[in-house]
Amino acid sequence: MGGSDPHIHVQLNVIHADAAVRHMMASTFGLAGDLPSVVTTGCEQKVPYAMTSPRPESVTCLPCREHAHRQHLRFAEEIERLGSMPGATITSGQAALAAERHRELAKRFADTDH
Repeated sequence: MGGSDPHIHVQLNVIHADAAVRHMMASTFGLAGDLPSVVTTGCEQKVPYAMTSPRPESVTCLPCREHAHRQHLRFAEEIERLGSMPGATITSGQAALAAERHRELAKRFADTDH
């Protein structure tokens, strides 16, 4: 982990949202776990958590943007597949909406003219 990297990255596990889970746990149970100080990124570097963002417009590392683009497209396909399975806990319409949201995020990550 070098201190000279000026780029904003995405976490390796783009879909996993540590901050969102932490917020939900705090609001539900009054528990607040610590966020990691260093994370692995989509470009496979270890950087301070503060140098990452889930927002496409904030990410300046091109390999991380490409990684997030691929991950959101993959997750969109997975959501649609799960939504169409018998006994799914979400309807196919809900799955389609969630998949569309991830495809839109993928598109925003692919747009390098942010």
